[in-house]
Amino acid sequence: MGLGFFGSILLLALFLRQSVSQQPNTDGFYVFDFFQKMGLISSQNNNLSASVCSWQWVFCDALEENVIGLVASGFGLSGVIPETTIGKLSKLESLDLSSNRITGLSSDFWGLGSSLKTLNLSNNHISGSLPSNIGNFGELQSLDLSFNYISGELPQSVSSLLSLQVVKLDQNEFTGSIPLGFLDCQSLVSIDLSFNLLNGSIPNGFATAFPKLRTLNLAGNKIHGGSLDFVGLQSLTFLNISGNLFNGSVMGVFQEQLQVIDLSRNQFEGQISQVHSNSSFDWSRLIFLDMSANQLSGTIFPDLNEAQNLQFLNLAHNRFFEQEFPQIGNLSALEYLNLSQTGLTGSIPPSISQLAGLRVLDLSENHLTGPISSLGINNLQILDVSLNNLTGEISSSLLQKLPQMQKFNFSYNNFTFCASQFSPETLKYAFIGSLNSCPVTANPDLFGRQTPSHNGLKLALATSLALVCLLAGLLCLAFGCRSKSRMWVVKQQSNKEEQSISGPFSFQTDSTIWVADVKVATSVPVVMFEKPLLNFAFADLLSATSNFDRGTLLAVGRFGPVYRGFLPGGIHVAIKVLVHGSTMTDEEAAREFECLGRIKHSNLVPLTGYCLAGDQRIAIYDYMENGNLQNLLHDLPLGVQTTEDWSTDTWEEDNNNNAIQNVGCERLQTTWGFRHQIALGTARALAFLHHGCSPPIIHKDVKASSVYLDSNWEPRLSDFGLAEIFGNGLEDEMARGSQGYVPPEFSQPEAGFPTPKSDVYGFGVVLFELITGKKPVGDNYPDGQDSNLVSWVRGLIRKNQGSSAIDPKIVGTWPQTEIEDALRIAYLCTADLPSKRPSMQQIVGLLKDIQPVEHQ
Repeated sequence: MGLGFFGSILLLALFLRQSVSQQPNTDGFYVFDFFQKMGLISSQNNNLSASVCSWQWVFCDALEENVIGLVASGFGLSGVIPETTIGKLSKLESLDLSSNRITGLSSDFWGLGSSLKTLNLSNNHISGSLPSNIGNFGELQSLDLSFNYISGELPQSVSSLLSLQVVKLDQNEFTGSIPLGFLDCQSLVSIDLSFNLLNGSIPNGFATAFPKLRTLNLAGNKIHGGSLDFVGLQSLTFLNISGNLFNGSVMGVFQEQLQVIDLSRNQFEGQISQVHSNSSFDWSRLIFLDMSANQLSGTIFPDLNEAQNLQFLNLAHNRFFEQEFPQIGNLSALEYLNLSQTGLTGSIPPSISQLAGLRVLDLSENHLTGPISSLGINNLQILDVSLNNLTGEISSSLLQKLPQMQKFNFSYNNFTFCASQFSPETLKYAFIGSLNSCPVTANPDLFGRQTPSHNGLKLALATSLALVCLLAGLLCLAFGCRSKSRMWVVKQQSNKEEQSISGPFSFQTDSTIWVADVKVATSVPVVMFEKPLLNFAFADLLSATSNFDRGTLLAVGRFGPVYRGFLPGGIHVAIKVLVHGSTMTDEEAAREFECLGRIKHSNLVPLTGYCLAGDQRIAIYDYMENGNLQNLLHDLPLGVQTTEDWSTDTWEEDNNNNAIQNVGCERLQTTWGFRHQIALGTARALAFLHHGCSPPIIHKDVKASSVYLDSNWEPRLSDFGLAEIFGNGLEDEMARGSQGYVPPEFSQPEAGFPTPKSDVYGFGVVLFELITGKKPVGDNYPDGQDSNLVSWVRGLIRKNQGSSAIDPKIVGTWPQTEIEDALRIAYLCTADLPSKRPSMQQIVGLLKDIQPVEHQ
C-alpha cells in the first residue's frame, strides 16, 4: 500500500510547499529543472538539499546517482517538454507522463533511447506527426501514446524497435497504412491501433510476422481486407477489427486459440454455417463473439452449442435466412445474447431457461411465435422480444419469476396484459401495440353503501363512460402507432429511401416536449468526428430512433431525453437531445461541440458527433453497454454474482504495469477491488477535466448516474461541458447540481458559481455510495436521525465508527483498513468548506495509494 493514506498526504504537502536544489548537470538537477520549468515548482523555493531520489515518483539506481524511473501521471504538466531537462537522463529506463496536458516534446527528448524500456505519454495534448526519431528507442519494450492528437503516417523507423512488446497508439489521428516496418517487431505481444484514421490493407506477411502476438485491436479505422489476413497468428487470443471495411468470408478468422472475436460493423458476407467445416477451431475456448451489423447469411453456426465458456454473443442485424431457434442450451456461461433480426421462427425453446447466468436477452425483430412462459432465468435483467408474433398473457406474476429484471420490452406482439398491474411509465414503452385484457371497473367504494340521491349514480356512470372512451382512444392510438412503426421497420431495412418530411417535428417523452423545426430531414447534416467522410443527416437520426420513438428512449435527464440507435454501418450510439434551448448561435454551438469532441480520455464518455436541428442541439455519444453506476449500485446491486471471472492468466499479461487487458475485466463481483476501480477511474476523469484541459472544465453535476460503464466495465464520466452550450441562462440554472450531491456552499442565499471543489464534493458523495451501497438521499440510514448519506457517514467517522457504514457485501473481501482509508478520502472530499477539500489530482494519488494489488 506504499506510504499509506496519511503518508501520501504529508508527502504531497511537502512537495507542494518545498523544493530542492541539486548540483548542475546531474540527473537530480535535470528532474528538478523539468518540474520547475513545467510550472510545478516555484522558482522561489529551492533551498533544500534533499535528493529528488526521495520523491515518491522518482526512482534512482542503488547509488542514487542516476534517475532510472520517473512517474508524473496526472500532475497537471502543460506545454512543451523543455530542452535540457529530462531529455538528459541518460540512464532512464521508465517514463510515465500520462494524463497531463503536454503539447510537444523537446528535440533532445529523442536522446533517451539507449536505456529507455517503458514510455507512457497517453492522455495528453501532443499533436503533429510522430518523427522517425522513435527508432532511436532500440531497447523499448512498451510504448503508449494513446489518447493524443498525433497525426500523419506511422514512420517506417518502427522497424528498429526490435524489443517492443506492447504498442498502444489508439485514439489518435494517424493516417495512411500500417507500415511494413511493424513486421520487424517480432517480439510484439499486444498491438492497439484502434480509433485512428488508418486505411489501406493489412501488409503482406502480417500474419506470420508476430509469433508471440496475443492481442490485436484495429477497431474504428478504415482498413480493408479479409479474414485470411489473420491466418497464421498462432498465439492470438484477442482480435477486434470492428468498425472497418473488411469483407468476404469469415472462415479464416476462426482459429483454434482465439477467445475474443469482434468482427462487428464490417462488410463480411457469406454463410457462416460453413465455419463448422474448419475442424481446427476449438469452440470451447471462445468467450466473446460479436459479428453484428454485417451482411452474413445462411443459418447460425451448427456447432455453437459446443461453446460452453461463451459469455457474450451478438449476431444481430445481419441477413440470415429464416431459421428455427439455434441450439444453445449448453451455453451455461452465457451472460449476453443478442439475436435481434436474425430470421428466427417458431417458439422460444424451453432450454433457454437453462442459461442461469444470462443477464441480457434481445430477440427483437424476428418471427417468433407462441408464449414466453419458458423464460425462467433468475438473473435476467434486460429482455427485448418486441416486433415478433408472440402470444399469451404478460402478468406481474410472470415477471416475478424474473426477480432481477430492470428493463423489458414486449411491444408489437400479440400479447394481452392487465394495465392495472403495471405503472404508467412501463405501459408507455413496454406494451405498445398490446391488448389490455382487464375490464373497466367502477370504484369499489361506490358499492356496499346507499347513495342519498341519483347524483352519485350519475357520477359513477359518467366516470365509467369516460374511462371506456379513454380506453377506446388509447387502443386506437396504440394500434395506429403499431401500424406506423411496422411501416418504419420495413423502410429501415431498405435504408435507401430519402426522408423529405416538412417540419417542424414534435416529439414528447415522459417529461419533455421538444420541437425540431426541420424542413427537409436529409438537408440537416450530422457531424461525426471520428468518421468525417460519412454523410449522415438528421434523417439518419430519425431512422436510428424510429422517429425518436419512446421504444428507443433510454432516459430523460436534466438536459433532455436520450435515445438509443444504430446509425448506418451499425454504429451504436446514444443520442442526447438538449431540449432547453440555447442562447448560442448555431456557429457558437458548433464550436463548443467541436471543442468537446477533442476532449478524449479513457474514463470519459466520448462525444462522437452532433447535429443542429432547428433550435435543438443534439449530442451523439458512444453507447455504453453496461449502463450507469446508479443502476448498478441501487437498481441492480453490486452483489449479483456471475459465472467464472474473465480475468484469467491465460489472456491477461502484466508487463511493467502495462497490462494487456481482456474484454471482460471484472464483472459484478462483491469485492472492494471492483468498486475501487470505478472510484479511481472516475477520479482520473475529473482530474483530467480540472487539470488536463485548458481552460479547466467544471462538470457541475457529478453523480452516480453520470458515471457509465463501457463494454469492459471501465468507468466513463458523461455530460461534461454540456451546460456551456446553452449559454449563461441554463448554466446558472443547472449549476446547483442534483439532490444529495449539492455542496453546502450552494445552500447559501449568496451562493456563488460552481468551482472544481464543488465537483470534488459530488465525487465524495459518489465515493460514499460505492463504500456504503446506499443512496445519497431517501435511503435507510441505521440511526434514523440523518436525512442524507453525507451527514450519516461523516457523523460515524467523527465518532470513530466509520467501519459500521461499510456495505456488508464487501466486508471481508479486502483488508478493512483500506476501505476505511477510502472512507476518509470521501470525508475530505465532502468537507463543508471548499478550501478544505483536496484537488482531484490529489485524490487520484490517494486512491492509487490504497489501490488493491490486483489492479496495480
